[in-house]
Order: sequence, then structure tokens, then C-alpha cells
Amino acid sequence: MTRGLRRRLTSYGDQDFSLFLRKAFIKAMGYSDDALDRPIVGIANTYSDYNPCHGNVPQLIEAAKRGVMLAGGMPMVFPTMSIHESFAAPTSMFLRNLMAMETEEMVRAQPMDSVILIGGCDKTIPAQVMAAASSEVPAIILPTGPMDTGNHRGERLGACTDCRRLWAQFRADTIDEAEIGEINGRLASSVGTCTVMGTASTMAALVEAMGLALPMSGSAPATSSERFRLAEETGRAAVAMTETSLTTAEVLTPQALRNGLVTLQALGGSTNAVVHLAAIYGRLGKKLDMAEFDRIGQQVPVLVDLKPSGSGYMGEFHAAGGVPRLLSELTDLLDLSAPRAFGGILGDAVNHLPSRHEEQIIRPRDNPISASGAIAVLSGNLAPRGAVIKHSAADPELQVHEGRAVVFNSVQDMTERLEDPTIAADDVLVLRNAGPKGAPGMPEAGYIPIPRHLARQGVKDMVRLSDARMSGTAFGTVVLHITPESADGGPLAAVRTGDRIRLDVPRRRLDLLVDAAELDARMAALPPPRVSPPRGYAQLYDRHVTQADDGLDFDFLMAAQDNG
Repeated sequence: MTRGLRRRLTSYGDQDFSLFLRKAFIKAMGYSDDALDRPIVGIANTYSDYNPCHGNVPQLIEAAKRGVMLAGGMPMVFPTMSIHESFAAPTSMFLRNLMAMETEEMVRAQPMDSVILIGGCDKTIPAQVMAAASSEVPAIILPTGPMDTGNHRGERLGACTDCRRLWAQFRADTIDEAEIGEINGRLASSVGTCTVMGTASTMAALVEAMGLALPMSGSAPATSSERFRLAEETGRAAVAMTETSLTTAEVLTPQALRNGLVTLQALGGSTNAVVHLAAIYGRLGKKLDMAEFDRIGQQVPVLVDLKPSGSGYMGEFHAAGGVPRLLSELTDLLDLSAPRAFGGILGDAVNHLPSRHEEQIIRPRDNPISASGAIAVLSGNLAPRGAVIKHSAADPELQVHEGRAVVFNSVQDMTERLEDPTIAADDVLVLRNAGPKGAPGMPEAGYIPIPRHLARQGVKDMVRLSDARMSGTAFGTVVLHITPESADGGPLAAVRTGDRIRLDVPRRRLDLLVDAAELDARMAALPPPRVSPPRGYAQLYDRHVTQADDGLDFDFLMAAQDNG
């Protein structure tokens, strides 16, 4: 096998000259022949001044480089895109596929025998796993880790479930402008990802459970010395991976993927992870079986007491033993023989755990947060290809509910009309044209705010449904990812204000209460599709993005379907 600098030689028609030229230029950086003859480990640098979740990346890179060199390898750092959820317009999901494409091509184009992919904020780890799944270069994920918690007037705070809870109080006039400004400076008290079980923490935990990251790397705090020791160990592991050459596609066996689904349900994890896992499945030529995912959810209890499904923060989860401890409670539901990118099997992470001293944050099976998993999959005439709800973070009283539809035609329309005083607490708020194509980018707008006049009356939850997403840090009776989206011919486009909608989570149903003939007539009368954007990435995205059940990946990046 071709290794080191001899991998992926630039085409000049003379391979020996290509290597000669490559060596000549890299020696300008001061490298010796001894250094250049060693296995090369690429390290993806996702640092950006726009990305506080990745604020520790420079230190992680130095620690990872140290580990590579201690193990006899040659580290080579290279830049890729960096996506932060609250700094990316129109939405970070719009850019995830671009990052996946860029990462895949930079790994493919440059000589490296393995690669360390440093990611954190929501869409970066999914983009990196998608890239790795399409690449022949062995890859290991190094998460940036969760931030520290802050404090406000004696109350512990963490981004970003508390962001939403306290903002709702501000909207309800129970917190004034001065106090919300004070809170604003205390919610994110350090660099790192959100310190609750949002999308970033969920994806970091899932890559650990699926064998793509070292044990405990999914939860170690961003500012801790342990995070940097894990980075060093990741560097060492990446050198060993240059010998085994196990690709991400080989690590992500059907058993490993199913382990990810089990872990997602037990974590009380983010609904966004369903979309990301569907995209990873697609890169492997597989289809995420939503019905199977729902069946897993009915077997797997929520065991992690973290916001938004519980009350704790990521620091406690890590101190309680993190992903290995959680997996030890699920051994009968997991395939512990699944391989890991860096050697061994998943069972190695749970076979030698220290004694247990805590049972509140990671619950034993006989004392779960919820007897069934975090996420349910709905079907019905409003969701022919499915929708999801994080029922572990929803009001139990609203999970069987019938109400009058109040329809918003876009995010902008919702912003302008949400304060309509005729909206009642038992109405069903419907947001459409907020999906992959309609928004574009499927923004986290599905967490429709409670109208101010109702919030002031003490209303804390309502049934809300859309073809959008919501943050993994959010909570409430919110139905998401309705597929197909309204902008792609989905029946959500035919709902009218005043219609009756019925949600029945126990029966996994979401239905518009009109007869089939009426629904068919409305669908036939819908206006023609929108015109595609005129140029650039926006046009590429619009023409090729798939629906939520296929992960919003580009159709030309998905592998041929494996029906075996």
C-alpha cells in the first residue's frame, strides 16, 4: 500500500518528479527526511473566530500533534470549514453538506495515512462523519467537548436549554430587560459546546458509542486537562490506525449503526441526530428504517438525567462515567462485538469500569427517567414519510390532543403574526415552508415561541408542528421533520387555518381531520413549485438536497442503495 508522502501524488505525468517536487516544497517548512518518511496523520483544523464552541481547537491540535509524534508519526494540520449554529445564515444545516464535501475532498486530495477530525458545534461532527464514511482514509473523531456552566443569582445556568427557558420568561414579562442582559453574559461561561444534551453533545456521544471516538471523549469538558489528554491519546491512536487501515465504512457496520440508535434513545438525545444518522446511513448505501428506530425507542428507556429531558448538565454526565457507564446499562440491547476505528470492540469500553458511586445522572435500568426512549416516529395523512417528536421533553397532557390549526406560511409569516390575540392555548400552531428546500436549510424554527399573551397567562407548552427542525436543547410538544416538506409537495401545504388536527403520540399518529377526497382536491390545487435559486451553492443545494428521511444529504453524494 502506498503510504506517507507517496499517497495521492499530484499528476505531472512523472510520479518520481511529483514526489521530488512535493518533498522540495514541504522542506521549505523545515521538515527533515526522517520526519517525511514517517506515517502521516492529518489533523483537520476547524478553529474560527466565529465559532466559540471550537475555541479550544488550537490547544487540542497541539495535544493531538504531541500524541502523533510520541507514537512515531508525522502530524500535518490542515484547515476546513467551521460551522457555528448561531453564526451561520440562513442556518448551519444549509452548510453541513458543503462542509462534508470540502472535508472529504481535502482528505482525499492530500497525503495522509489517517486523519483526526476535530469537531463540536452541532453540524461539524455529522459533516465529518459523512465525509469519513465516503473516504478510504481511516478517521477518528475528536470532539471539542462541552462548556462549563454559569451562575445567575444562585441558579446554575448552561447553554442552551436555559437560554430558551429564560427567554420564554422574558417574553412573559417575568424577567425584565436588565436581568435578561445580565443572564446573557452568564449562559455560556467558557468555550465549548452546549452543556446540555443538545445536538452537539448527542453527536459526540453517538460517535463514541459507534466506535469512532475514544472512550470518554464524548463528554470530557472543553476546558479540562482530561480533554487535552484525550487529544494526545487520539493522536497516538491515529498513528496505530495507519497500520490497520480500517475505514469508517468498515467501522460503521449495521451493528454499530444500531448501537447508535439505541444510545440516542437512552440519552434523551436530540431530534437533529435522526437527520444526521439518516445522512450517514445514506453515505453507506443504507436507508435508516424509521419504523425500526421507533421500535427501538419503545424498548430503550431514557436513562440520562440531563436537560432538556432531565435536570443535569454534561459535567455531571462525564463525572458519572459518560458513555461507557451508559452503555453498561444497555448491554442486552447493544452489540458489544462492534469494531472500533482505533482497535478492539465496543465491549472493551464497558468491561473494566470503576465502581459505581452515582445513580442520579445515569440511571440504572430499574429507575429510568422515562420507560421508553426519547424520540417517537409519527405517521398519518400529514406525515406520509414520517415525522418525529421528542416526547421525553414534551408535556404528557398534550401528547394526545386535538385542536384548531393556526397556519403560518413561512418563518417570516410566523414572526409577523405570532402575536395574534385570537390564538388560544389549545390551538395547534403549524409552520410550513421551513423544510430543506422551503426555508431553505431546514432551520431550527420548529420550536415556535408561545405567543406573548398566552405566556403571560402562564401557558408553557402548546402543540406545534412543522417541516423544520428544532435545537436539541429545546423542549415542548413539538412535532418536527414532517416529510415530505410542504415545499416538496407534502400535505402540510394543504392545511388551512381552522382545520382540526389530531396528535396521538401513543398511537404514533399525526392527522389532518379532513376526508381523503378533500385532501386530494386541495393537493391538486396547490401552486407550482418555486423557482430554483439562480446561481452558486444555493442552486446546487436546492436541486440536489434530499428530504429529512434521507438526511438532507445531496443525492449525488449518497452511495448506491445496498438492499442486502
